[in-house]
Amino acid sequence: MTDAPPNHPPPPAVSFAAAFRFWLKLGFISFGGPAGQIAVMHQELVEKRRWISERRFLHALNYCMLLPGPEAQQLATYIGWLMHRTWGGIVAGGLFVLPSLLILTGLSWLYAAQGHTPLVSGLFYGIKPAVTAIVLHAALRIGGRALGRPLHWAIAVAAFVAIFAFALPFPLIVAGAALTGYLANRFAPATAAAQAAAPNSQAQDGHAPCLIDDHTPSPPHARFRWPLLARVAGIGLLLWLLPLALLALAGGWQAPLPQMGWFFTKAALLTFGGAYAVLPYVYQGAVVHYGWLSPAQMIDGLALGETTPGPLIMVVAFVGFIGGYGHAEATLAMAGANPFLAGAAAAAVVTWFTFLPSFLFILAGGPLVESTHGDLRFTAPLSAITAAVVGVIVNLALFFAYHVFWPAGFGPDLAALARPDWPSLVIAALAATALLRFKRGVVEVIGGCALLGLLLSQFPH
Repeated sequence: MTDAPPNHPPPPAVSFAAAFRFWLKLGFISFGGPAGQIAVMHQELVEKRRWISERRFLHALNYCMLLPGPEAQQLATYIGWLMHRTWGGIVAGGLFVLPSLLILTGLSWLYAAQGHTPLVSGLFYGIKPAVTAIVLHAALRIGGRALGRPLHWAIAVAAFVAIFAFALPFPLIVAGAALTGYLANRFAPATAAAQAAAPNSQAQDGHAPCLIDDHTPSPPHARFRWPLLARVAGIGLLLWLLPLALLALAGGWQAPLPQMGWFFTKAALLTFGGAYAVLPYVYQGAVVHYGWLSPAQMIDGLALGETTPGPLIMVVAFVGFIGGYGHAEATLAMAGANPFLAGAAAAAVVTWFTFLPSFLFILAGGPLVESTHGDLRFTAPLSAITAAVVGVIVNLALFFAYHVFWPAGFGPDLAALARPDWPSLVIAALAATALLRFKRGVVEVIGGCALLGLLLSQFPH
């Protein structure tokens, strides 16, 4: 918390324009994944600007941690809504995503149009092994928090076997884990509930006054009312149903855009545990079922998502762009359709349907959370889901490793296991060392590996 004394004067009221400028800035500097993004918001909003107190910040974060979707973006939406009503939430959450969408659309176009040039191919030759190491690092990081009890280890192993050996759909794994956690807590309650981790999570007394302080009453718009909940839910349903219906009428239900809208709506409701948790589901649908992009392109898209600001789940914009770009005529329902316009339209559609539920969860559920100011007791199912996520991410790391280290595959020829792409293995080992041993940032690791890949790609191997 801030070092200012308790009698420090409270900060002045924040205008909508000033808040707009801050949220726009945040959208361009929100690197580092959810932990880094939450840390930036904590430093700026709690410590530096004192727009919100530590306890109110953590109260909002705990709610966002229980929701499917990107918790950092939802936290920004919550604080923006609390300060400046509905439009404040829309602006805060929208500007958290919009810069990333624009940047990723441009990078996806360069990738699709120039991806086979020696320069771009060389860079991605180094990036792919780095992404494999990053996914493994994510599994270790999440596992270190989530696997504190034997039950959670068992859930993680079961989830890995379910998706690796039996190819069970990700929603079924999530549902099974949640049910297991609920039943375990119901019939054998844990002695201690896991608490959500957050930067500077020990709230302190005697802090300098904040604009929204520990005991500041909730503003009128943040007070729970059933008519308000019904109105927000109804508007949200229309904002989902009308675009989906228009897309279906324009090109038919089986066209790429309505299928993307429907698929990524489901994906948005399954992103418990962060973006890495839903990537296997996106892979199953976008790569295996629909064929919007190839496994190698999926890995490349994850690398682009890691190196741009905004939530990592924005990788879905890349998936949508490549799917639209490669199926331009079907996407825009016209002959000779421009591939860039088709890709950009698909990226926008995918982003809309992915993030719409996050806004609705905050605008509809925020008043209920503000009315309680207490802990929400869903930790047992949530911790079980997070444990399952660890097993699913390990499977994702193995999937990436197979395609990166054995690009030609090995099929029944198990002797090919001894003939991997050795430069890729070396790059992955270096990336893992940088992440695990030297605690380097993801952007640094990807940048270094990209340059190394460009260098190594100049030599035959």
